[in-house]
Amino acid sequence: MSFNLFTQDGEARRGQLVTAHGVVQTPCFMPVGTAATVKAMTPEDLTEIGTQILLGNTFHLMLRPGIEIIQQFGGLHDFMGWTGPILTDSGGFQVFSLGKLRQITEQGVTFRSPVNGDQVFLGPEESMDIQRCLNTDVAMCFDECTAYPATREEAEHSMNLSMRWAARCLEHGVGSHQQLFGIVQGGMYEDLRFESLHILKDMDFQGYAIGGLSVGEPKEDFYRIVNFIGPQLPGQKPRYLMGVGKPLDLLTAIRAGIDMFDCVLPTRNARNGQLFTHQGIVNIRNSRYRQTDAPPDESCRCYTCRNFSLAYLHHLDKCREILGAHLCTVHNLYYYHELMQQVRDAIEQSAFNAYYQQVKNQYSPG
Repeated sequence: MSFNLFTQDGEARRGQLVTAHGVVQTPCFMPVGTAATVKAMTPEDLTEIGTQILLGNTFHLMLRPGIEIIQQFGGLHDFMGWTGPILTDSGGFQVFSLGKLRQITEQGVTFRSPVNGDQVFLGPEESMDIQRCLNTDVAMCFDECTAYPATREEAEHSMNLSMRWAARCLEHGVGSHQQLFGIVQGGMYEDLRFESLHILKDMDFQGYAIGGLSVGEPKEDFYRIVNFIGPQLPGQKPRYLMGVGKPLDLLTAIRAGIDMFDCVLPTRNARNGQLFTHQGIVNIRNSRYRQTDAPPDESCRCYTCRNFSLAYLHHLDKCREILGAHLCTVHNLYYYHELMQQVRDAIEQSAFNAYYQQVKNQYSPG
């Protein structure tokens, strides 16, 4: 298990992550498989559109179906029928999203299960044990996602707690074939981000992530933090920006040196009739498409664009047919994977800035 950095164009990096279940070319996008499935997609569908690695959800899987059931299958791969690499989050963000249903202490988090109301405890050691049982390729440290807005004092307290938890995760350990990533926290404060990173670097994790973004902060703050901390992450380790995002957000982060991304946006938006295309965003619920015989994206070679019209997708969405959600998801994930492939090609050709400007023009207002 290793990370190989091939070349750079400015801060943009072209690399390769080697895992126990396969090789991942970076920069890469990871579709989100919250409940051991990427919604509306089979593993075969995902392979055909170019998916290299999936994200699994520790929090949701521990609650349902339960880790003991997944253990019967030898881990998450065999349970869900996916043979490629999987990264699992730690459950920290999902616990954060529970709001008043959770209570945070030094030991961990006690919360009421959103499934059945049972009281559940999750701490660093428990998160590591669960991810070891899931038997995935990359595990994430258990952390507290700092809320937005947060005062500097609140952000510092949250960051320090996450750093103490990171040390416990590292000491407890994961499976012998798993890589463990640390997560940089610190809210919207550069000095706290800097301090968090240096604490984690001393622990020497196998990869480093930026957490606590896309939690409601203004876009200019998001870019400010990514551009500040991204280039400072360890250069010979994989760099992961969690929970992001829109195409231009991905490219902005790649320009700051980030290698890996995940987000529910392409799949969630697909189920709500919003497609990402080379001409910008297309909303198939718009009545203007009721009779349009053109595909969603003339430049796209996905199964959906090669075989179906906007009129048909509009019809399926209006009728709430399951096929509509599937076809739109196929397109959006294909677009994201193609975007990453074109980024990799541009970096290799020292043409990333030109490609960045091209995508920026596609998603500019108007």
